[in-house]
Amino acid sequence: MSGGMAETAVDDNTTGTARPWLMMTPALASVALLLVVPTGFILVYSFWLRGATGADQAGFYLDNWREVLTDPFYRAILLQTFRIALTTTLICAVVGYFPAYFLARTRMRDKTLLILLLMLPFWISYIIRTLSWINILGASGAVNAGLLGLGLIDEPVQFLYNEPSVILGLTHYLLPFMILNVYVSLDGIDRNLEAAARTLGCTPWQSFREVTLPLSLPGLAAGSLLCFVLAAGTYITPLILGGPRQAMFANLIYEAVIIQLNWPLGSALSILLLILLGALVTVYNRYIGLKQIARSFR
Repeated sequence: MSGGMAETAVDDNTTGTARPWLMMTPALASVALLLVVPTGFILVYSFWLRGATGADQAGFYLDNWREVLTDPFYRAILLQTFRIALTTTLICAVVGYFPAYFLARTRMRDKTLLILLLMLPFWISYIIRTLSWINILGASGAVNAGLLGLGLIDEPVQFLYNEPSVILGLTHYLLPFMILNVYVSLDGIDRNLEAAARTLGCTPWQSFREVTLPLSLPGLAAGSLLCFVLAAGTYITPLILGGPRQAMFANLIYEAVIIQLNWPLGSALSILLLILLGALVTVYNRYIGLKQIARSFR
């Protein structure tokens, strides 16, 4: 009888161990089908070679990777991409913290309405939001029309098709992501901690610096990581608001795949960008930890 009970216990343990995996099967299958398999195809394509006739030659060639890793042109565009993404992230972090703090600490009864207004840009196409800057900053846009009407300038100023306009467009696109991440982190802070700091003699600024800001850093870090990755992988904003010298790495991928129809080279560029951004997330998880971010959302 004891042997039968032992076998039953083993079967229960096996079933209990397998049950979570069975429940995760649909999610794991979706990730494998929509992420792992396509990425695998792209990786295989990166080792193919485009022939002189335009047809792709299947095989294991390192020509694409040799070109991508040794050509100074790609290195310069990659550094420019990371510089623009970092600048955009810093601006979003500084500008986005103040409205996030206001949302978390306001006592307005219509707080939900404010959050809804913050999410309203997500209901509008990203391309339309980017194109709207042409009507604002273009040669015949609202800003130039206003300056000409006031007599401050004699001819339209070139605000578009440069790096500042690209950063402005990316900030406009990514700022809601930063505000939402910081807001969730600030909203989860126990206000009794701030009150306790006040009773111990801290000024409002000291209370914010010593209590609120450190506890909100996981949300700020999560928003910064999200903004940087999205900024480094975008091609719409530099395509619309930037000039030829403001091309980002995703624009090279777009040109290689869509315009030149060079899928092997475009695949190598895509995998390289994926590896670099994946390494960034890995380093971030190693030294900051995604668990702290997850804890801030509780």
